[in-house]
Amino acid sequence: MSDTAQATVQRYFEAFNAGNTDAMLACLSDDVAHHVNEGNIRQGKAAFAEFCAHMSRCYQENLTDMVIMASADGTRAAAEYVVNGTYLHTDAGLPQAHGQTYRLPAGSFFSLENGQITRVVTYYNLSDWVAQVSAA
Repeated sequence: MSDTAQATVQRYFEAFNAGNTDAMLACLSDDVAHHVNEGNIRQGKAAFAEFCAHMSRCYQENLTDMVIMASADGTRAAAEYVVNGTYLHTDAGLPQAHGQTYRLPAGSFFSLENGQITRVVTYYNLSDWVAQVSAA
C-alpha cells in the first residue's frame, strides 16, 4: 500500500514541476484539505486550482532534491525538497517582485485514501524567503 502512496505523491510533484495543474488535481480527492504555509485551509479541488493559478502568476518554481516517504499502511506520506524559484509578480503583503530568484528548503505532508490525496500540508521558512527576495 505504501508504494501506491509514494507513487501518488511522486505523480503529484512531477505534475507540479511540469506546471500541469490538471494532473495535480487528478491526484487529489474532491474534498481535499489544502493547508497552506502561513495561510488558511482551502477545501476542495476548486479552491486548490485557484491557489495554483495564483501561484503560477506570481512564482515560477521547480522542486529538486526530492525525498518521499510513506507509512506502511499508505495513509500518510511526507516529502522533503528544495524549492528553486523566481518571483515573477508581486504577491499581496510581500516584497515587490522584480524577477528575484530564491532557493528554499521545504516539506509537505499528505493524507491519502483510496489512492487519492485527501490532505496537503506545506511548510517552508517564510522569513528566509523574504530575506532572499529582499536582498536580491
